[in-house]
Amino acid sequence: MAFIKNFLRFIIICTIVGTFAVVTLYFYVKPELPSVAVLKDVQLQTPMQVFTKDGRLINQFGEKKRIPVTIDQIPQDFIHAILATEDNRFYEHPGIDPIGIIRSAIVLITTGQKKQGASTITMQTARNFFLTREKAFMRKIKEVFIALHIESLMSKDEILTLYLNKIPLGHRSFGIGAAAQVYYGKDLQELTLAQLATIAGLPKAPSTLNPISYPERSKKRRNVVLHRMLVEGYITQSQYDDAKNAPVTARRHGTEIDFSSPYISEMIRAEMVARFGLEGAYNNGYKVFATIDSRNQAAAQKALMDNIHNYDQRHGFRGVKIYLWNSETDAFWSRDDILTYLQSVDEFGYLKAAVVEQTDEQNAYAILKDGTSITIHWDGLKWARPYITQSRQGKAPKVTSDILHPGAFVWLQQNEFGQYQLSQIPDVSSAIVSLNPQNGAIEALVGGYSFEQSQYNRVTQAKRQVGSNIKPFIYSAAIEHGYSLGTIINDAPINSWNSAQRIAWRPENSPANYDGPIRVRRALAQSKNVVAVRLLRGIGARNTVDHLLKFGFSPEDIKPHEALSLGAASLTPLEVARGMATFANGGHLIEPYFIDRIEDAEGNIIYQTQPLVVCNQCTAEEVRDSYHYAPRIISEQNAFLIADAMKTAVYGEPGWRGTGWRAKDLKRDDLSGKTGTTNDIVDTWFSGFNSQIITTTWVGFDDPGKRLGRVQYNNNLSNNQFAGGESGARTAQPAWIAYMREALKGMPSAPIEQPEGLVSVRIDRKSGLLSRKTDKSSRFEYFIKGTAPTQFAQEEVPNLFDPYESNDVATTNEELF
Repeated sequence: MAFIKNFLRFIIICTIVGTFAVVTLYFYVKPELPSVAVLKDVQLQTPMQVFTKDGRLINQFGEKKRIPVTIDQIPQDFIHAILATEDNRFYEHPGIDPIGIIRSAIVLITTGQKKQGASTITMQTARNFFLTREKAFMRKIKEVFIALHIESLMSKDEILTLYLNKIPLGHRSFGIGAAAQVYYGKDLQELTLAQLATIAGLPKAPSTLNPISYPERSKKRRNVVLHRMLVEGYITQSQYDDAKNAPVTARRHGTEIDFSSPYISEMIRAEMVARFGLEGAYNNGYKVFATIDSRNQAAAQKALMDNIHNYDQRHGFRGVKIYLWNSETDAFWSRDDILTYLQSVDEFGYLKAAVVEQTDEQNAYAILKDGTSITIHWDGLKWARPYITQSRQGKAPKVTSDILHPGAFVWLQQNEFGQYQLSQIPDVSSAIVSLNPQNGAIEALVGGYSFEQSQYNRVTQAKRQVGSNIKPFIYSAAIEHGYSLGTIINDAPINSWNSAQRIAWRPENSPANYDGPIRVRRALAQSKNVVAVRLLRGIGARNTVDHLLKFGFSPEDIKPHEALSLGAASLTPLEVARGMATFANGGHLIEPYFIDRIEDAEGNIIYQTQPLVVCNQCTAEEVRDSYHYAPRIISEQNAFLIADAMKTAVYGEPGWRGTGWRAKDLKRDDLSGKTGTTNDIVDTWFSGFNSQIITTTWVGFDDPGKRLGRVQYNNNLSNNQFAGGESGARTAQPAWIAYMREALKGMPSAPIEQPEGLVSVRIDRKSGLLSRKTDKSSRFEYFIKGTAPTQFAQEEVPNLFDPYESNDVATTNEELF
């Protein structure tokens, strides 16, 4: 009896002492315990995703790959697998497993070895969120208390969901949703039992048990999981046998990008980092929706790459860079050796890496990186005249051996019929940007041939001389200072002597044809250089600069010298497009933007762009006093007149055509455009628009000292066949046409509407005076009220107006056209 009393007393004392010890430990570590209440509003570190306006994923940023899932999205087989392996009593215990903890503590005390004991899922959740993986007694105590707090705040399903979304599973995947994507490229619900068991086995050691780095170890661990599921009755013997014998099918999968658009996604990444910091941008699960439409963006990318390849082929084949073997002296490589070599080559753009195995008179037989054997027929080879310089090409090849031999490493691309043709990495660069002129939204943007090849974004970063793309702005200044589209200017050579530099400046037209007195409309449509110079002299260089600065150009780029009228200013394609949009929208300066909205991880909109929109019906006071309207920088009449003159650059007049006449291929009646070519054919441009879309294209070399050159011979290509110098019309406009053909599909005619304050009178095409004739010698011309001519052509015509040649600025010998 005394023994029983002493034993009970001992038990009570132990209980009191134990309770006291636990309470003492709790209050000892309490100041260091985090508040687990944050788990009720936990923010998982999920990557930032970037989407097109129409919802297609174009990129994902963030080191940690995570795709959060809810409990109802998790297959029951996976829940069984994780419970059987990690914590089979999870739904019964209060958050800790006393037996496992005591065993771990005894091992630590008696052996001094910091071996990991059996932790419950709740304890692992506590550790993953609040503690380190250090194997220490005090950390284990903290883990227990935090686990108990978690159990008091959250349901079992909430804890399990949090655990499965947080746990690291190798190859930078965090959570089971990301692991399914990384290892199998599928959603979790699409995985087989064997694949689910593989992922369920990863928490023990994701770095050494993952199926990519260690497939055999992973398979053994997978089978352990399957065996535990069988023992616990979660699967049948038949299911176990099938899954156990399944092969390892895991391989590395990247983010499932729906649509690649790296230049715009990099712009968004930089903007998000500027807004939220690197950690905030990359880990808070933001979903960013760009302004670009995937259809337009795809058309822009294709137009740019096709145009670059067409240019590149016009100027000849630069030869095979690498021969893997000499067909005359070396042994041919085996197929396996060729494939091994090709696996080391990164492909980009349209280009496919290949090695030529055999040739005959007019065919080449090659193997691709994926092991496919293909034939390159003569139609895909015959373009390859030898490159000599940008302006010189060798003779056309007659047989395959004139071009390449077996052992050649080559780049190929497929034509529209799926046939392979010889290609090469382009040297030339290009950019294309398309805006909505009514609100500034970027509809499409391509900053170069390949982001993998060069991350330099030529749309926003490349300031290049704009050539004749500056002329609409010069002519707008002229309209502002009293000129009209019917004003007659002398299209004749200029020879200005600069006494300070003791040189003569002789700007020339390109081509060097002169028509004498011509109307301003025709001068702009045919891009007459000397007329632009005379206009600048007539209004003054400083007045011209002041007007151009209204279009948002930097004063550092717009200088008061006469070469400004010929395009000496250096601007980015985006700056040019923004300026041109003013003519398309009735005189307003828009602010280009590329982010439509930002959503948080739960899909709540946290930022919605409120662009400056065009309001032609608003009063000047309403526009000035509002934060929602784009400011007016030129009159609606000025904008319309320049846009209409640029329309003549596309459609011409009887007897002559404008420099942008190729745009008529689009079979529309609402297009305005302007070519641009700089001195020595270094930069080429085309900008064109209607009231709903403005697009600018540029082609040139990144090295501003390298010329685009000439073509000596017809290339026998399917398009762009010409011999002669490259130019805005021949080099940049084809990409514009190809893009606009797609972008304008389904868009009704959207001409720029004639505003009030204009009159239309019939004038004589030759003199610019009023005409009573109705034949081709006359046309209706628009004038701002009060500026229309009052004399008729048959009356005696006074001396034609020829702006004086001012001496208010220093001249220069730059010759840009």
